[in-house]
Amino acid sequence: MRILGIDPGSRVTGYGVIEISGREVKYIDSGCIRTGGGNLPDRLKKIHLSVREIIQHHKPQEMAVEQVFMGRNADSALKLGQARAAAICAAFDDDIEIFEYAARQIKLALVGKGSADKTQVQHMVKILLKLQSNPQIDASDALAAALCHFHTDQTHQPSSRALA
Repeated sequence: MRILGIDPGSRVTGYGVIEISGREVKYIDSGCIRTGGGNLPDRLKKIHLSVREIIQHHKPQEMAVEQVFMGRNADSALKLGQARAAAICAAFDDDIEIFEYAARQIKLALVGKGSADKTQVQHMVKILLKLQSNPQIDASDALAAALCHFHTDQTHQPSSRALA
């Protein structure tokens, strides 16, 4: 089974693909979708099309997406939510099950501390996936979401079923 992890962002969206065989985890691919400047609809389109391309290439069965964290800036949270939606919608045509995880939950699953910083998460991703070097921060966060999904009890209801 393949899991696509997504760390959404309106300017940089991280992605990571892992493959599960029994209890073994294998790194497949990761990277960052950089939307550059331009207006928000164009950036959202780039996220959507890029995630579709990743899905078509790697054929994941499940997607793990980091939930939106509501900080002080409501405008930023709304843009992040739209970027997240663009990535999620890319999975609909392939009936990929979608699971959502809070950032604290992902950090807790990987580092053992919900307040871990990004470099701690990056380090654990490198170790768990036996990578030669650290992945880019946004790609690392996406791989962390996928790893969190793998390590989390799968008995909960996926979001995609709730949307049906």
